[in-house]
Amino acid sequence: MSDTLAPDEAAVVIAASPFLAELVKLIRAQDTFGRREHKSDADILKPFVVDKAARKLISIIDDPGPEVMARVDLFYNAAGLAIERRTGLIASPTIKLNHEGFGRAMLTTGRLIVFSKYHRDIHRFGFDTLQALAEAGDRIVGEAADLIGRFPEVANF
Repeated sequence: MSDTLAPDEAAVVIAASPFLAELVKLIRAQDTFGRREHKSDADILKPFVVDKAARKLISIIDDPGPEVMARVDLFYNAAGLAIERRTGLIASPTIKLNHEGFGRAMLTTGRLIVFSKYHRDIHRFGFDTLQALAEAGDRIVGEAADLIGRFPEVANF
């Protein structure tokens, strides 16, 4: 797992992404023992970067471990928080994955489904670069905010 960005470049990517800002805050908030206190934001986000070489080392058929499940949960919770910060409405994640790593992740606001994605091979969950992670999260937030804007009566229910 490696990201080719220099520490300064990583800081710029993180600062430019509302999604990554929420993800870092969420990870730091859950660090009750202070193990990540002295780590940079880029170091905290390293587990989310699984480049193609690292992905090839992961078996095609495998059950997702608790670390992977925690990463998926953090990813969608951060997206929900970023949506809430942008729109003022709570966006709740619902993640249903079976033991083999297949399932669905949704974000809902009121009665509106603002994001839905089917996952398979979740044990390989990760992004090629920190920039790709930021783009994926910010895209979810942007699309969700657009849907909330189009259907406010459903989102505010």
